[in-house]
Amino acid sequence: MTTRQVSASTVVAASPEEVFALLADPRRHAEFDGSGTVRDAVSGPGRLGPGARFGMRMHLGVPYRVSNTVVEFEEGRRIGWRHVGRHVWRYELAAVPGGTRVTETFDYGSAISPGFLELIKAPARNKHAIRATLVRLTEIFSDATGRPTAARP
Repeated sequence: MTTRQVSASTVVAASPEEVFALLADPRRHAEFDGSGTVRDAVSGPGRLGPGARFGMRMHLGVPYRVSNTVVEFEEGRRIGWRHVGRHVWRYELAAVPGGTRVTETFDYGSAISPGFLELIKAPARNKHAIRATLVRLTEIFSDATGRPTAARP
């Protein structure tokens, strides 16, 4: 069976709790989104939890909105959400020397049409976006000299 997911990891200079606080705040998703499609949160709680629903204003050629549901949640360690397409965006965190290993995964194995996503090369584009997101997360938790700093409020 083929694994239908793409992922990448990096280490950021922050605790898992600090990183998780950023990921669990949908109002801040545009700050670290490497795809350039996330604009801002339009509905939902200020902090995500199990089963939370939240809406995002997006733009990919044209503006649109998407509704998401948190389908994976382990405080400080794992958070994942999906929308109507049923693919999951997942972040996994692990404390390591110097900070937190962040692994982002685009898991499209349970998507409505994984073959179509492959046909339009969504996994490859998302792999590129994941790498850009991880760079942004690294920058958020570092100052201009690359030294660790607290995440912006």
